[in-house]
Amino acid sequence: MPRGSSPKRERQYEHIEKSERERGASPKRAKEIAARTVNKERARTGEAKTASKESIRDISSGRRGGLRSHQGPGGPTYRQLYAEAQRRGVKGRSTMNKTQLERALSRAGKRAD
Repeated sequence: MPRGSSPKRERQYEHIEKSERERGASPKRAKEIAARTVNKERARTGEAKTASKESIRDISSGRRGGLRSHQGPGGPTYRQLYAEAQRRGVKGRSTMNKTQLERALSRAGKRAD
């Protein structure tokens, strides 16, 4: 935690670090996540001396976490799917979205069998 941070931010840091450790993160990773989250909140509320544009414009960490929680793994990313489609030679891949790439790859997999 940065020097001069408020007791609220100290508690927030400890809570996030503890939660990450319970989820199975390494101590180093848990500290990093906690520090980044708290620093972003400090920047958003004007407590920090400097703040990036992204820290100020982005939605709050708490809201973002709430939106993403309990969704489970999202599967492969768009980039991963695109790379696989490129490797398999799927036609029209550059105009496809993630769902379309998933479908095209599943069809291409069935044809290869």
